[in-house]
Amino acid sequence: MLSRRLLIAAVASLAAFPAAAAPKPPVVTVLGDSITAGLGLAAGDALPAQLQRALAGLGVVAIVRGAGVSGDTTAAGLARLDFSVQPDTRVCVVELGANDYLQSVEPRLMQANLTAIVRRLKARGIQVVLAANNAPRSSSGAYGRAFDAVFPAVAKAGGAILAANLLAGVEDRPGFRQADGLHPNAAGVKIIAARLAPVVARALGRRK
Repeated sequence: MLSRRLLIAAVASLAAFPAAAAPKPPVVTVLGDSITAGLGLAAGDALPAQLQRALAGLGVVAIVRGAGVSGDTTAAGLARLDFSVQPDTRVCVVELGANDYLQSVEPRLMQANLTAIVRRLKARGIQVVLAANNAPRSSSGAYGRAFDAVFPAVAKAGGAILAANLLAGVEDRPGFRQADGLHPNAAGVKIIAARLAPVVARALGRRK
């Protein structure tokens, strides 16, 4: 039987080693435009907060960090990439392109910007989810087709996970849009987050 002195010494030696800190949840950064920034919405209703809740609903604990600037094009997102996406990011959701469409940016230029964004993130060991901001259904011309083709092409070439048609079920339903007819309201963002969450969860499960 251990003596009282030895027992006290053993307890003291264990106390000298602090308990291992609980691992921090992985960080997901959403690099985007006004949809990410939550234009017209409370912070708790914006995409980052709703995506974090949707992930939690799938049993995935993560910190979702918003890096959205209203009006940003793919060129603007590329220009601020290194500043906006912090080093602790494990997965970056790239939500850009809608403003390129509104400004009639050449699809080849948009593709070059998105390709550069994906390459730079992957070079930093960050997994990428590319959210496709498809052209409205009413745009069935050559520009709309070329625009839509950019997202799967960039994802395939860069090894990103494609989240197809981010606004599906929202853009053509007035009840899920704000008064401007363009931006999703809180209910619309909830739909977007619910569709995006399984894709992000898959990305979090990938090794760097």
